[in-house]
Amino acid sequence: MARLRAAAARYAGAEADRSTIERRRADGRRFPDDDHRLQLRAARLVEQHEVPGQVLLATSPEESGPGLAERIIGATNDLQSLNFLARGMRAAACVARIWYSAGGPVQPQATGFLVSPSLLLTNHHVFPDAATARGAFAEFGAEMGIDNDLPAHTTRFTPDPDTLFLTDEDLDFALVALRPGGDGRPAGQVFGHLWLLAAEGKLVLGDPVNVIGHPDGRLKEIAIRQNRFTQRFDDFIQYETDTEPGNSGSPVFNDQWEAVALHHSGVPAHDASGAVLNLHDQPWRPEQGQAEIKWIANEGVRISVILARLAALSTGDAQRALLAELGPGSGLGTAPALLSTVPAPRPPIEVAEAVAVAGASGRPEAFGGRLRLVFVHGRSQQGRDPDELRRGWAAGLNSGLTLAGLPTIDPADVWFPYYGDRLVQVMESALPGEAPLSASARELYDRLLDEAARRAGMPPPEAAEPATESIWDHVVRTTREPLGWIAAHTGVDRLVIKAAFKDVAAYLDQDDSRTAVLDQVLAGMPADGPVVLVAHSLGTVVAMDLLTRLGPAVPVAGLVTVGSPLGMDTVYSRLRIGGPHLPPIAGPWFNAWCPTDPVAIGCPLADDWSGLVAECAVANPLDRAHDIGAYLGHPEVATAIGRLLG
Repeated sequence: MARLRAAAARYAGAEADRSTIERRRADGRRFPDDDHRLQLRAARLVEQHEVPGQVLLATSPEESGPGLAERIIGATNDLQSLNFLARGMRAAACVARIWYSAGGPVQPQATGFLVSPSLLLTNHHVFPDAATARGAFAEFGAEMGIDNDLPAHTTRFTPDPDTLFLTDEDLDFALVALRPGGDGRPAGQVFGHLWLLAAEGKLVLGDPVNVIGHPDGRLKEIAIRQNRFTQRFDDFIQYETDTEPGNSGSPVFNDQWEAVALHHSGVPAHDASGAVLNLHDQPWRPEQGQAEIKWIANEGVRISVILARLAALSTGDAQRALLAELGPGSGLGTAPALLSTVPAPRPPIEVAEAVAVAGASGRPEAFGGRLRLVFVHGRSQQGRDPDELRRGWAAGLNSGLTLAGLPTIDPADVWFPYYGDRLVQVMESALPGEAPLSASARELYDRLLDEAARRAGMPPPEAAEPATESIWDHVVRTTREPLGWIAAHTGVDRLVIKAAFKDVAAYLDQDDSRTAVLDQVLAGMPADGPVVLVAHSLGTVVAMDLLTRLGPAVPVAGLVTVGSPLGMDTVYSRLRIGGPHLPPIAGPWFNAWCPTDPVAIGCPLADDWSGLVAECAVANPLDRAHDIGAYLGHPEVATAIGRLLG
């Protein structure tokens, strides 16, 4: 009851603020927040490319301040991209039902959610101490099927408070490590996890919020209607949302599916003496049960405040290393680079060794000896161990296969031709320095950026008139050059985009350089087939060229491409196959892309290519938009590979 009374006291103490909010709303302010918060929110939405391009282009020099900010924010509230549903499903996958004993049998009591591959966040009143956590388990996949069928199976992970357990009673949160599953994989590798962000601009008063949890211990549910963020405090936020006691520990999302709060309490109505009221406006008695309380709002702990407190609570290198897995946006450490896979670089190697490293070979008896599974990696893999890379790819694929209900694979069964170091040699000779310098490479690089920006909706120069000084100057600047426009469209850092297109230009520019890379890949390929090729990023371009070099002894049973630049005519016009058509040697071709992946900005491919059997869009995390593990972890992608493997 102390938690409920504290929430009610905060609500009562904010009566003056609520009056101000209501006056702003009466004056026509749809989002009655402070002007600077409106500007922060609108700017963040623009930078994440959540705002329709027509809204940006319709802004005028006379518009600025809260009016324009409200128009921008409102544009993201009124209509949602179809991927809103897919992104919501991805966020829901990492939400778990928590079971433990509260003096009786073990039963579902609360909710928690993954915030890193191995860390679960819930409330302090759920896990007040390590002993309670030690006797609990987190159940994933406890949700109704698409046809209202009960879940065929769920997956349980047990807390490991000896590895990490950080809690704060005042802020009502508990962060606990989970033991890996029976197959040795952490929960987040199977079900994904949320990236926690300390940045401002995630929510303004009047914004809708969405809550996913297990109310009253039931199967997973979502509160997504008639929800509104109503009040901000230093450590908490309050909102109008339907929840029940089992929602304790649920993530509270904005419409971009960023976690903004940890739900921890309802806000009960109370009389002048402070007594909690029941549904009949009479003093509530504990024997009536919480279902009889008259609730007037709900309350969550602000994620940014939790992150700040975690920084103060953590001690020792081991704990800080685990907290670093919360991602770069948490302010608690660094996460793996956007365009790389998980394994760390090995020590620098000599050029002679780089040419000799052909990759990792699969076992001949794999998949019943019927075929060979081959992974073709992309850019930025120099200095890495092919076997470690292969394990990273296999871990991502196994996550997707598990979600799809299909058998997983053994990394040792996969062929992984490696050309990362050879590509660097090609780049250093063709594109020295930070930007392309040779005339032909520079021209190709510029054409790639121009085409990508046009495909991302960049207006012609005459439509990009500069605005007067306002909060939108940085937005208008993105319409003046391709790299900035692509960065604004995808939310990916400019330097990352530049490096990605630089490598594509390096590969496509000189035929002798391309031959050197293909020779390196062929050295790591199986001598016979059939083969199933799974390619990522620049590797999809390499794989398409590879089809012209494979002999009849290595037929291609199928091709899966993810995060591919093959949809850009600047790319496919330079392929060795001579254009956007799949060679007869290849079997069924499946493609997947993420709309915020700058490398895949030319997708879908079906608009240009022949020979494509199927493709789909997937929703990767914003800071892992091009990540191979994120792509392979989608059940749609894993199912396509699983079908080719039989």
